[in-house]
Amino acid sequence: MIRTTGDDRRFLFLQGPHGPFFNQLGAMLRRAGAEVWRVGFNRGDQAYWGRQGYIPYTGRQDDWPAAVETHFDNLAITDLVLYGDTRFIHAEAVARAQTRGITVHVFEEGYLRPWWVSYERGGSNGHSRLMDLSISEMRHALEACETDLIDAPAHWGDMRHHVFYGFAYHARLLLANGAYRGFRPHRALTVTQEFRLHLNRLIAMPFHAIERRLATRRVRTGGFPYHLALLQLEHDASFQQHSPFRTMTEFLEMAIQGFASGAPQHHHLVFKAHPLEDGRTRLKADIMRLAAAAGVAERVHFIRGGKLAALLNHARSAVTVNSTAAQQVLWRGMPLKVFGSAVYDKPEFVSTQPLPEFFAHPTRPDLKAYRDYRRFLLETSQLPGGFYSAAGRRQLLRQVVDLILSPEDPYSALIAGRAAPRQHLRLVP
Repeated sequence: MIRTTGDDRRFLFLQGPHGPFFNQLGAMLRRAGAEVWRVGFNRGDQAYWGRQGYIPYTGRQDDWPAAVETHFDNLAITDLVLYGDTRFIHAEAVARAQTRGITVHVFEEGYLRPWWVSYERGGSNGHSRLMDLSISEMRHALEACETDLIDAPAHWGDMRHHVFYGFAYHARLLLANGAYRGFRPHRALTVTQEFRLHLNRLIAMPFHAIERRLATRRVRTGGFPYHLALLQLEHDASFQQHSPFRTMTEFLEMAIQGFASGAPQHHHLVFKAHPLEDGRTRLKADIMRLAAAAGVAERVHFIRGGKLAALLNHARSAVTVNSTAAQQVLWRGMPLKVFGSAVYDKPEFVSTQPLPEFFAHPTRPDLKAYRDYRRFLLETSQLPGGFYSAAGRRQLLRQVVDLILSPEDPYSALIAGRAAPRQHLRLVP
C-alpha cells in the first residue's frame, strides 16, 4: 500500500491567488511531513503567509533567474508550487525546475467554472497536457469510471471575496511596499493604477449592477435571436500568451465584421464582459464605435459582467478567444467558435467554420464527446471549491493535498487506472 506522505518533500511556493489559500495549503503540507518555503515579491505576497518559511525577494527582476536557481540548490527543493505559469518570475522558475526534475504544481481558475479550480503539473491552459490528449484517449481512461455528470451551477459563489482580496493586495503594494523596491508587476499598469482600478470597481459595483440588469432585461425581452461574444480580460495570461490577438479591440473588430457579413438581418450580437472587468479597456465605447462603422449598431449590445447562465439559455451560439466560460456553452450543446489556444478546443465539439458562415449556420457540437471530455476533467484536474471564500478553500483543501503528494499527476493516474476515488460534491457555502 502506498502511503500519502510529505516525508522527504521540500516545497517552494511562489505567487498564488490573492488571499490566504497558499498559506493554508503550505500549513497542511507541513502537517503531512513536508518542508515548505515561500518566496514573496511584495507586501501583498507577504501579508497572508506569516513568518514561517518566508523568503522575501527584494532584488531586481533581471536577477531573479539566478536567484531561483540558488533557492533550488540551497533548499534542495523537490517541488515548485505556483498560480499560473506565464508571468516572468513563474515562467523562469518553471523552465529551470523542469531541467532539474523538480515537480511543478500549477494552480489556475477552473476550466469548468464555477465551483471548480484547476490543479495540473507542468503547465496550464496552452501549456496543459490536455492540449495533446484526444477524446479517444480520454474515453479509454474513463472506461473504469462510473461517475455521473455534475450540473454546472449558475454563479461563482465567491466573487465578492475575489474582489476584496484583489483590493487588499494592491492596497498593500501601494501603501507598504517600501522593502520591495525591485518589484515590478507582471502586468503593464503601475501599482497605483491597479489600486485605483480595484477601488473604483468596488465603489461602482452597485451602479454597474443596475446597468447590467437593465441591459440584460433588454436582451431577454427583446424577442430577437442573438449570438453571444464571451469577452475576457485583455491582460489575462490566456489572452496574452495563448491567442492571436494583441488587444481586445482586434477581437471585437473581427467579431463584429463577421457578424455583419454573415448573420441574418434579424439576429443580434451580445458582448458579455468578464465578471472581473475593471475598466482598463474601453470595451463599451469600442464596441459601439465598431458596430456603427459596420452598420449594425442597432443589433449589437454590451452587458457588463454578471451571471452568464440567463443569457446562454436563450442564445443561438457563442464566440470567444479562449475563455473558460465557453465550457458552459458546450455544456448546453450550443455551437461554439474559438480563436485562441484552449484546452477544450477539440474538433468534436468546437466549430471550424469561417466566422461569417458560423453566424449564418453554426454547426452544433458532438454533445456526447463533450460530456466525455468533461467527465475526464472532473476525474482529474478539476477540484470542487475555490481560492477566495472560506467555504471554497475548505472544500478544495480536502482533496488537493493528497493529489499534490501523489507520485503521479492526475491525468497519468487516471490513464494508468491508478487514480484514487474523487469527491464530486457541489460546494455548499
